[in-house]
Amino acid sequence: MQYRSLGRTGVMISPIGLGSDNFGDATSAKDAENIINHSLDAGINLIDTGDVYCEGESERIIGRTIKDNGKRDQVIIATKVDHGRRRIGVSLDQFKPEYGPNDHGHSRLNIIRACEASLKRLNTDYIDIYQLHRHSPNIPIDETLRALDDLVTQGKVRYIGSSTHPSWAVMEAIMISDSKKFIRLSTEQPPYNLLDRRIENELIPLAQKYGIGLITWGPLAMGILAGRYTDLSKYPKTSRAARRGGFYAKRISKRGIEVGEKFIKIAAKIGIPAAQLALLWCKDQPGITAPLIGVRTKKHLETLLPVLEMTLDDDIRKDCDDLVPPGSFVADFHNTSYWNKARVLE
Repeated sequence: MQYRSLGRTGVMISPIGLGSDNFGDATSAKDAENIINHSLDAGINLIDTGDVYCEGESERIIGRTIKDNGKRDQVIIATKVDHGRRRIGVSLDQFKPEYGPNDHGHSRLNIIRACEASLKRLNTDYIDIYQLHRHSPNIPIDETLRALDDLVTQGKVRYIGSSTHPSWAVMEAIMISDSKKFIRLSTEQPPYNLLDRRIENELIPLAQKYGIGLITWGPLAMGILAGRYTDLSKYPKTSRAARRGGFYAKRISKRGIEVGEKFIKIAAKIGIPAAQLALLWCKDQPGITAPLIGVRTKKHLETLLPVLEMTLDDDIRKDCDDLVPPGSFVADFHNTSYWNKARVLE
């Protein structure tokens, strides 16, 4: 396996990272522990989580597992501050009762408080990559970056990143950091798969030019590219669309299902599972550092691990481009982004 440079940091990470949104929810703590250890044994060294994943339980599971296996120095742990607690245009009385008016957004107050809480849940002295979970347009980026810079100076954070930010906001953060000598964004974590290729238009070129590592989520398009969804009116009981509904369900589109069916035939032609091809396509696209696999079971993980050693054939890449042209989309994986107005039309 060839490890990859994470932006311009000098850090080397595996070409696939482990996502943990299922941990503590669809995946039990014991199963999650097995998945983490099996991933590390296979050479994956990046584990991504977030403070809102299962109300912090995902972080707790990761923290306990890494403490027990004694591999903290071998693992790059990435977590995030704020997402589910903040909605643009939503009044504070619509937040969960236990959340106060300052328990959201990327203010200095919330960032520092959230970081301390994540450190406790992760049972660690430092976070390798601390990411801003969605964009906070109402909070000056200077305040946000200064708070993150202080956390790095204090040794509580090694590098900083963003997740599902507009390209202009990533560029703005780079410019402010350079002008004020703050810590610079090292990573951005956007959605990316064959069904939603919009980051190819601006974000990937920006990342390539300015040395931003792209750690992408949703490479299997929530399983659409693996044939998990066949009917818009009926979802598998264990799927996120069925369990969580909301914006998860809205990512399932008629056109996406149709493309998924054709994609499965391409995978069958070369003799590999469609899930492997979906991940391989994402892993080997220009500018991508590492896609995250949000597996629910150890069996799912074992299906995807061979991709670590695989390379995408140019003819297969062209077949995929014929299904969904570069820069376009047939399913909306940016549907939690207030700034991206384009939606799938059926």
